[in-house]
Amino acid sequence: MKLVFAGTPVFAATVLRDIIASGHHVLSVLTQPDRPTGRGMALHSSPVKALALASGIEVFQPPTLRDSAAQERVRVLGAEVMVVAAYGLILPQAVLEIPRFGCINVHASLLPRWRGAAPIQRAILAGDIETGVSIMQMEAGLDTGPVLLSEKLSITEDDTAGTLHDKLAVLGGRLIVEALRKLPLPLSLQPETGVTYASKIEKAEAPLDWRLPATQLARQVRAFNPYPGATVGLDGNTVKVWRAEAQAETGGSPGAVIAADKRGILVTCGEGTLRLTELQKAGGKRLPVSAFLTGTPILPGATFDNLS
Repeated sequence: MKLVFAGTPVFAATVLRDIIASGHHVLSVLTQPDRPTGRGMALHSSPVKALALASGIEVFQPPTLRDSAAQERVRVLGAEVMVVAAYGLILPQAVLEIPRFGCINVHASLLPRWRGAAPIQRAILAGDIETGVSIMQMEAGLDTGPVLLSEKLSITEDDTAGTLHDKLAVLGGRLIVEALRKLPLPLSLQPETGVTYASKIEKAEAPLDWRLPATQLARQVRAFNPYPGATVGLDGNTVKVWRAEAQAETGGSPGAVIAADKRGILVTCGEGTLRLTELQKAGGKRLPVSAFLTGTPILPGATFDNLS
């Protein structure tokens, strides 16, 4: 099948790799313009662009697809379908109508739950026990189109946003290849009940609020690993918490340290306690708690501050 692929981050690159391996003819790849990143703010290509160039595929990086010239460049390719995965730009109706089979999106949730930008993190934050991938026929609304294929995936108690992302990317690649092989597929309209929206993760959400239940804070740590990282305050400094476990113990006021040893730093929450097992000081490395305590001793009775 002759297709155009639109995507930007690692998730999309994983999906594109499977499409290329399946033998489809990728006419062109659309990805967001190079962005300045790092301390030197040098321009860096997206993972999708790097894969496309390495595979000898034409790359197109328009800042918008609302421009008629950009739309015409897509139209003349003569693609039968456009596959979209975490592209980051809105596709106007004029673009959605170009390919014969329209535009098909690889979305990392079981629609209509978690429409929007951050379905993986929001599923973990909400305490969902399962998620999945939906292959959706795109329309003008935000992730509102009918579903062609979907498959469930369990969320384990150890899953972070990073590990779940990787599992869903692999599932998405396999599922889109199956969908392309079976086109045209029957359309299954999304139900009107059960709709939730996964808004973009903001750095302002990172601080842990010790007044909340430990189970909720443990989910926050997992959901914000690797980005933006859950944070706590200690002696006026910001510390990132990369791994933590909810415990049933109680005692002390929220934020108070009950114990601190090689097993973890046990902190009182609004309900239960949170055992911190991997931390990182500003400018430092991610460290297991035993190594962290060697450089930053913490005694029972100390208090972590609320940054929120």
